[in-house]
Amino acid sequence: MRVVVIGGGPAGIYSALRSRELGAEAVLLERGRLGGVALTEGPPPVRTLARVARLLREARCWDRFGLRGRPPAIDLAGVIDNACRTANVVVEHKGVHQALEAAGVTVVENSGQVRFRDPSTVVTADGRAFPGERFIVCVGGQGRKLGVAGGDLTLSYEDVLHLHELPPRIAVVGGADTGCQLASIFRDFGADVTLLELAARLLPQADEDIAKAVSKAYGERGIGLRLGVKVDAIEKNPGGLRVRYSEDGRSADLEVDAVFAAVGWPANLEGLNLEAAKVETFGGRIVVDEFLETTAPHIFAAGDATGLSMLAQSAALQAGIAAENAVLGRHSRYAREVVAGGSFTDPEYAGVGLTGQRARERGGCLAVTIPYRTLTRAIIEGLTDGFCKVVVDRNSGELLGAHVIGAYSAEVIQVAATAIAARLRVDQIAGLPLAFPSMAQGLLLAAGRAARELGQRTPISVWDSLEAN
Repeated sequence: MRVVVIGGGPAGIYSALRSRELGAEAVLLERGRLGGVALTEGPPPVRTLARVARLLREARCWDRFGLRGRPPAIDLAGVIDNACRTANVVVEHKGVHQALEAAGVTVVENSGQVRFRDPSTVVTADGRAFPGERFIVCVGGQGRKLGVAGGDLTLSYEDVLHLHELPPRIAVVGGADTGCQLASIFRDFGADVTLLELAARLLPQADEDIAKAVSKAYGERGIGLRLGVKVDAIEKNPGGLRVRYSEDGRSADLEVDAVFAAVGWPANLEGLNLEAAKVETFGGRIVVDEFLETTAPHIFAAGDATGLSMLAQSAALQAGIAAENAVLGRHSRYAREVVAGGSFTDPEYAGVGLTGQRARERGGCLAVTIPYRTLTRAIIEGLTDGFCKVVVDRNSGELLGAHVIGAYSAEVIQVAATAIAARLRVDQIAGLPLAFPSMAQGLLLAAGRAARELGQRTPISVWDSLEAN
């Protein structure tokens, strides 16, 4: 069987490798450079900027730990150069092209736009045809343009790496993960930041307690929040840019030097000619079922192109499932709930599984929260703002979701994701002998409290009595 994979980001790379591992002939077509946004433009450089932001925050707290000296000043050019260099190092260290070829995958890099000629053949920009028995579409996505007058004046997260100097006044349009991250980084760098979001709250897809805590923290940091507002237009003026927006039927405007848009991530479908393959799309995404099969039974999709989850880790998970179903037949289902996600903002936050809202809609669930201020590690590091929240099934005692805000959230959430995947009960989680002191202990304490509320037997350790009660 020959599997043709379109797109060389995480989803495409793992789809090709897994297909080959299962015995299929695999061909990977990438229109540009292997790695996709996840390795070349997104997490490595942007997370590097977030690391700089954290260093700046920590330097401002030196006196708390008895340190003396002047905090460092930011050299934006040096910071940007380091972020770009880091992205290149990540790609080089991965050795993606060599690994694919070593596994027996036929790699066609810099192919230009790939399109379906018919349901069983795709063609590259230079006219080369690649027939296949199965196809996996992993074309990724890109930032959506702000669809208002003057929308072409906005910048995206990609443009951050091309800044020569920091704009003093910045508006960020979009209060989901990317927008919150940009706002946080720019504020730490010293800009005056205003965040505008159409929904009535930040992070519309996150747990509501996380969203409230982020909003509170942003307000305390001096980030202006305009929630429940609609951006109507962006105009040039002598001093920079004017953002016109509507709030409760009233018009208002905001004077800034730069506007960054983070308002969605549609799939890169243009030019694919999916109609020729009878693959349906909706809302800028490829329609797939629980097996990641499209409306064409021999064509599957994975990663951002499906619109199911815009995370590299979920792209890799989907890729394995799509490849197995393409080669072996429909048998693996995609379970979105076990995919953990985190953001390197200030404060950091992360989540996996059911949110509190979804748990209430489902019924029969219990939510328990442990504040960071009770954790020894948090006290040691002077990072006591935050909490760990668990969502538990009242009947089985299984962990259904966890949501963390505060330092090291992305690390803490890994424990919860593992517990959900293993279908552990909260009494079992409470008894895990994790390292002490650590932030992850918050999850154990929350699980222990939930277990006791459910009447389950759980190990009562000295740390429970000292920290959680």
